[in-house]
Amino acid sequence: MDWKVLKTEDDYNKASMRLMEIFHAEPNTPESDELDLLMVLVKDYDDKHYKLPELNALEVIKYKMQEMGIKNKDLEPIIGSKGHVSAILSGKREITLKMAQKLKDYFSIPAEVFLHSA
Repeated sequence: MDWKVLKTEDDYNKASMRLMEIFHAEPNTPESDELDLLMVLVKDYDDKHYKLPELNALEVIKYKMQEMGIKNKDLEPIIGSKGHVSAILSGKREITLKMAQKLKDYFSIPAEVFLHSA
C-alpha cells in the first residue's frame, strides 16, 4: 500500500494494524522500510490528536518513593538537607535543574518530568 499522511481515524487504525503486522520485519527489507514509515506516520497522528496528560513532578516522586519503599531521608543525598527534602515534597520549593538531573538518575525517569512542574 502507498502510505500518505494519516488524516482520519480510519487511516490511523489501518496504519496501526499494519504496523503491528510487520513489527518484527527483518532489517533492510521492504517491510522494514514500510515499518519505519508507518512509525513516523502513526507518531505524527498521535502527536496531533492525542495529548498526554501533564505529569505532576511531586506526585511522580512520591509514587516512585512508595514503589521503591524509600523514605524522605533517602532523598537527602539527592535533594539536600532534611528541610530541603521536606520543602520540595510539600511544594514550597521548586526542583532545580541539578536536582532534576539527580532525580532522573535515581528514579530512571526523564529529567523533563521533574522540570515541567518546577
